[in-house]
Amino acid sequence: MSTRKPPQITSRKQPKQARSAGLVASILEAAVQVLSKEGANRFTTARVAEKAGVSVGSVYQYFPNKASILFRLQTDEWRETTRTLSRILEDDRKPPLERIRVLVHTFIQSECAEADMRVALNDAAPLYRDAPEAVEAKSAVNSTISNFMKEAAPGASDAARAIAGQLVLTTLSMVGHDFSASPRKASEIKAYSDAVADMFCAYISSLEAAIPDAAEKVRPRGRRGS
Repeated sequence: MSTRKPPQITSRKQPKQARSAGLVASILEAAVQVLSKEGANRFTTARVAEKAGVSVGSVYQYFPNKASILFRLQTDEWRETTRTLSRILEDDRKPPLERIRVLVHTFIQSECAEADMRVALNDAAPLYRDAPEAVEAKSAVNSTISNFMKEAAPGASDAARAIAGQLVLTTLSMVGHDFSASPRKASEIKAYSDAVADMFCAYISSLEAAIPDAAEKVRPRGRRGS
């Protein structure tokens, strides 16, 4: 029994000239429009070429199939998310908890603004979930949140900070995905973001509050009757 070979998801070649880079940019812009409007199941290379105003052969110069286009869109999204996360959480001009608030508002706003495309990319996720680019993006995000938690809760244990970091990332991803599944007004987005940020800030603050005062731990007990 033969096994089905998975589709190639990497690009054929990288554009080296400005004209080629412009062509790839046009293809990717058209791909976003097709994906957002028609979803992953109806997404085809032919539709992308038509939307971009180029021949299918021009698309195939850089992308061997629709899976490779979807993968490029997802890779670009991973990298943008990683840059945004780093930019916000590493901004030491703001206190840690204020950075968390900015992150929550930025992330949920982005999820709502790009909901159609994100849903479609999630539908296609099995094609590239284990790709090296996915592993690299996850590692970068984990490193950023780990460094942030050391700053936000310096007195907490490594284990407690690790749990807190993963809880923040997982919860933010899940609530952002679920909340953006329906059209939202600006007031709803703000109220929801405020609530999620309040929850995260209270949780991170509790990590420090749960640490016994060092002086209390070493204070000698007084003698009876003294």
